Amino acid sequence: MKMKKFVLTSIVLCVFLLFNLSCSAQDANDYAPIFYFESEETCYPIDVEFQLTYSYLYDIDNTIPISTDPSIIDLSSYSSDAYQYYYLDNQQGSSKSYDKIISDSKNWESINGNIVYYRSYYDSASGDSVIQYWMYYAFNSGELNKHEGDWEIVQVVFDGGEPSWVAYSQHHSGQQASWNQVEKEGNHIKVYVARGSHANYLRSFSGKLGISSDNVGANGKVLKNSDYILKNLDDSDQSWVNFRGRWGECGSDSTKFASAEALGSNGPEGPKYREGTAMWDNPIFWGQNLPEPNDLMFILEWFIYNFVLIIVLITLVVLGLTAFLIYRRHKKYGLGPRIVSMFYIDGLNLKSIGNILCIIGIIIAVISLFYTWYFVSMDISEINEYSGLQSTGMQDLIKIHGIDGVQMSIPGENGFKPIATISIPFAIFIGIGLLFLVIATIGISHSKKLGWKYIWRGIRLIVPVILILLAIMAISSFISLEETNNSASNTMGDILKSISSSPFGNQKTFYVTQNGTTVSIPMRWGLGLGTQLLLVSAIIFIFAGILEMFANTQFFAPKTQEKKGEAKIPNQPPVTQPVSSKNFCTECGATLKDNAMFCTKCGKKQK
Repeated sequence: MKMKKFVLTSIVLCVFLLFNLSCSAQDANDYAPIFYFESEETCYPIDVEFQLTYSYLYDIDNTIPISTDPSIIDLSSYSSDAYQYYYLDNQQGSSKSYDKIISDSKNWESINGNIVYYRSYYDSASGDSVIQYWMYYAFNSGELNKHEGDWEIVQVVFDGGEPSWVAYSQHHSGQQASWNQVEKEGNHIKVYVARGSHANYLRSFSGKLGISSDNVGANGKVLKNSDYILKNLDDSDQSWVNFRGRWGECGSDSTKFASAEALGSNGPEGPKYREGTAMWDNPIFWGQNLPEPNDLMFILEWFIYNFVLIIVLITLVVLGLTAFLIYRRHKKYGLGPRIVSMFYIDGLNLKSIGNILCIIGIIIAVISLFYTWYFVSMDISEINEYSGLQSTGMQDLIKIHGIDGVQMSIPGENGFKPIATISIPFAIFIGIGLLFLVIATIGISHSKKLGWKYIWRGIRLIVPVILILLAIMAISSFISLEETNNSASNTMGDILKSISSSPFGNQKTFYVTQNGTTVSIPMRWGLGLGTQLLLVSAIIFIFAGILEMFANTQFFAPKTQEKKGEAKIPNQPPVTQPVSSKNFCTECGATLKDNAMFCTKCGKKQK
């Protein structure tokens, strides 16, 4: 009797387990994400077997590999705290080139397909359940960090059996969103994957808000649930998940490991140990501590993503309106023989010199866009032997560039490495401004009106320089007034205060004591060549405008007198070209003698 009861109980338990496993797999497939990749993406979710096939297993402080052919069983044994500094190093890559890893992953994908891992989790405290989807990428080639291996996650949280909210990983953080905020196809959530970094976003236009500078889009490969294989991380053949080491190359010793970790160039920890195990052990807590989006944020992200397009469209509209106004000017007053009034250059006189200077100012302003506008540089040569960092001479910590925007870097194992890029299209604003200056001079018949346009353009070119200087001066307001006993922190405070107090530029040597050793850090900061050229251009524009004002010259005789901005012809003082009783050449605009039939300058017969 007891045997029958035991057998019956075992059968019921097996049926229950099988039912739960089948439900779990069914649920995972029902809510499996749709992944949208950016057009230039090179790596897609694949099996971890790829990393095992091409990697050696290393100890962080030992150049001799522990294993040259690590297996899943080998990895699963490295699961305690003592093994967190072990790592898998793909032998196909090097610190100089990872192209082979990327090409190998493409070949692997073509043969084995795409893989997405999943697991189900039940939170006893809240009664909620979770399905997590884990993606492994062979290489992370983000804008700000590059490393072998990459683990990312999206999860769906269920309340009372119904989907309630989601959480998407992004670098060391992420986003949570309610089920209604997520774009979906049926129950399949849409995930927009950033190029290289594989951060997961809720919208195809996200990624540019913040310092991550991720490139996101729905213009590349799309992976639906029918396009990839789901593998359950709770299956026995996935015991590699217990591996506590890193899934990619790390610094060769503890010092370099710490430096590479700060720069984000170490291989990542596996799913079970991401974010201090919070993602795995307490996914509800992890997800609830992520920032939430709102409609205003989505609008702002859309605006930033489409900023250049918006500017182009606005420019086209304004150009169309300007063209219409120029047409009206042409019909009423005429545009003159040279159309663009800055081309009235005919000898050594004030209005010709003013126009020549204007053209020179435009050229210098364009050149300024290709140079640094502001820089903060440092030389860490003296601390290399103590820190393991590498650099030679002055290296830029902060650089503001006309085309590249704001770039921030920090010293790393292989030299200074970018940590943030803020794309500010200075070049677009200035370029469009210069274009409109040229267009605005079409058909202007008098030098005074032209002079005002030159002066205002020069003033506008000074504005970005003023804004940069104000931003540098404001740095001191972010420094804590509280004293600290940390020498490095004190030095950083001194550096920021020095830069803020001398925004136009300076150089100074700072000293920091680390582990009883005092080393010097020479620094230099100030306005770059780009800003200097921009200021020169602004001054030239203003001076050119003043010359045109003093010239007080009529370029050509309009069909009818303009109502604003010019004095009537009979009242103009005879300066360089008196206009009260003179005729003008219809071809070159030169002054003609009374009743002249031919222009003495260009030789054209007058009508």
